[in-house]
Amino acid sequence: MQALEVKPRFIRMHDADNVAIVSNDGGLAAGAVFANGLTLVDRVPQGHKVALLDLKKGAAVLRYNVAIGYALQDIPAGSWVHERLLQMPDARGLTGLPRATVKAGVLPPLEGFTFEGYRNADGSVGSRNILAITTTVQCVAGVVEFAVKRIKDELLPRFPNVDDVVGLEHTYGCGVAIDAPDAIIPIRTLRNITLNPNFGGEVMVVSLGCEKLQPERLLPPGSFAIVDERKSAAESALDVVCLQSENHVGFMSMIDSIMQTATRHLERLNARRRETVPASELVVGVQCGGSDAFSGVTANPAVGFATDLLVRAGATVMFSETTEVRDGIDQLTSRASTPEIADAMIREMAWYDAYLQKGLVDRSANTTPGNKKGGLSNIVEKAMGSIVKSGSAPISGVLSPGEKVKQKGLIYAATPASDFICGTLQVAAGINLHVFTTGRGTPYGLAEVPVIKVATRSDLARRWHDLMDINAGRIADGEASIEDVGWELFRLMLEVASGRKKTWAEHWKLHNALVLFNPAPIT
Repeated sequence: MQALEVKPRFIRMHDADNVAIVSNDGGLAAGAVFANGLTLVDRVPQGHKVALLDLKKGAAVLRYNVAIGYALQDIPAGSWVHERLLQMPDARGLTGLPRATVKAGVLPPLEGFTFEGYRNADGSVGSRNILAITTTVQCVAGVVEFAVKRIKDELLPRFPNVDDVVGLEHTYGCGVAIDAPDAIIPIRTLRNITLNPNFGGEVMVVSLGCEKLQPERLLPPGSFAIVDERKSAAESALDVVCLQSENHVGFMSMIDSIMQTATRHLERLNARRRETVPASELVVGVQCGGSDAFSGVTANPAVGFATDLLVRAGATVMFSETTEVRDGIDQLTSRASTPEIADAMIREMAWYDAYLQKGLVDRSANTTPGNKKGGLSNIVEKAMGSIVKSGSAPISGVLSPGEKVKQKGLIYAATPASDFICGTLQVAAGINLHVFTTGRGTPYGLAEVPVIKVATRSDLARRWHDLMDINAGRIADGEASIEDVGWELFRLMLEVASGRKKTWAEHWKLHNALVLFNPAPIT
């Protein structure tokens, strides 16, 4: 049986673009001829750029109708356009930016969509019912890990309505300049992670005793107490197991104390039940990692469409990754709902620029070898594909690293682009659901919130069939539209948030460590 001939294909993002990406699996050999008559001069890997016309030295190379670089030499039509042929543009300045100039058309409300969630006493809603054990210092991590295993083996079966037990372990708490100005970032991050809606307001802390980050500093009076008729005043107080307490004689004494304390919290969590709540109670973080040239073609545009659906439904959506949106700052400030919100975004970008300068690097340090192998020549091209996750809605709020969200709509939550640091900060901001796109592939997951993984390419979705939840590669294959996949993702979010469906990361219990962002000195 004769195999079907595969026609050479490319994807052009804008009519003004003078490059396009090869979409065929495995790329194309030199001599391949596209439907428009363009012939490849070089072999071009999948996702990499081909010149659509002759580019003179110094010419702007356009993708997304944005100059992603300037030709370092003459580049004939049909040539492979890669990073070594491009000079990266300078970063856009942070002065003279458009501020709240785009007045998007009012999208009609999206009504009637609900999910089954856990209502909390503070008004938030959880998608999971998890006991989280907060740690004040990395020194106790091994003890907590040991205790969590025993709690899962011996206690959790007695409490069928509790989904999981997680130790909020991290590398902070001592040996740090805890009074430095930027030390507030890791402290408030851990504080707000403790109060994530998936933890039901049950605050349990394990402390060593001698650390700089004392429990009362992490969770001072008034920072965590929630009016809850289920709890007495004593139950609402900060519940701390201190390993250096004189009451503990031997290691097993510590473990027994942690398990006894956990039992009280598990009993209250187990009494909770899911109830029907509107989709407006979703708080979703969107992120990308292991990005490739298809990220901005398939998965991220589909996420952007779903983002608009969520905003129309009255929900909260956070996009982040400062270095991955920095080159689109003018697009963001123009979409701000007010000039003050635009100014807040500019302030966060300026802070991060200064932070990078301290380390003698700039935004170009972001792009990884895998990004480049996947066709992304530099951070400018990567940024144009990343920013579309934010959809088209007005940006209604800005969060500094570690802050907790307090409003609905589309929010810019300033974070580093590192997958696990960004995820940690979005958990602190209060997400109850996470959406993560990838083109190169990553087994990323979080223990604290469900993570829906979206593949940018069908080849990745086929090979990692039991790690990817949605295949956005069907868009490039012509089998589905951006709208189709966006709606599929929106409906899957409701199913996952309701607990009716587990993500693959949950199924396999693939969980990345929490990593607190600490720009302050280590002593």
